[in-house]
Amino acid sequence: MKAKLAFFDFTGCEGCQLEVLNFETELVELLNHVDIVNFREAKTESEDNYEIAFVEGSITRESEIPKLKKIRQQAKIVVALGACACLGGVNCLKNFRPMKENLRIVYGDAAKYYDTIPARPISSIVPVDYYVHGCPIDKKEFLKVTKALLLGKRPEIPNYPVCVECKLAGNVCTFDKGETCLGPVTRAGCNAICISNGRHCWGCRGPVDDPNTNSEKEILQKHGLTVEDILNQFRIFNGYLEVSK
Repeated sequence: MKAKLAFFDFTGCEGCQLEVLNFETELVELLNHVDIVNFREAKTESEDNYEIAFVEGSITRESEIPKLKKIRQQAKIVVALGACACLGGVNCLKNFRPMKENLRIVYGDAAKYYDTIPARPISSIVPVDYYVHGCPIDKKEFLKVTKALLLGKRPEIPNYPVCVECKLAGNVCTFDKGETCLGPVTRAGCNAICISNGRHCWGCRGPVDDPNTNSEKEILQKHGLTVEDILNQFRIFNGYLEVSK
């Protein structure tokens, strides 16, 4: 029998699910091996019988918590999909302001009709088995993780910094261009796509498990930067980690 997959979304742009739909031929091949029973962006019909749940988006409302717990109760495997689900993502920028102030700024006089809580990754609410990092996710990594799960194997996710992939791509170091970059402490797996296209690493894949902070401090000192300069950049996707410490 085909494994039953389900996709769910909480607070986020749903870009990671859209990335799955953009797989085209790869998605067709995937459907030969799985039965997607819940995917709001792709189909109207849905059912609550599934083994693997891919969850996108962060938790930013009280009403989302019981929904997430219900998904965890049903699924044998829960996979956090994308930066918002894995880290809390850009939604956590609101955590640096009082929640009432956020509601007032966004909704004005209608603020009383809405609720909001500090944004957080789904792992702060329920146990998460595996992660597909990125904003948006990387197609090849998603397929690799899904294939491993279908084979009953543990997906191998890189645990070395983006700098490794950046050097393999032959890029000029962003620091040498006079810019800041989170590549030295951010988890690889994106093939240094941002740097290769003329930008810098934004840290959307989160930090490696054991970042070389001493080396990072040396790099910052060499280029006249401070730890605070990097932490301010890290807030874009990793604000929850800072607030929760």
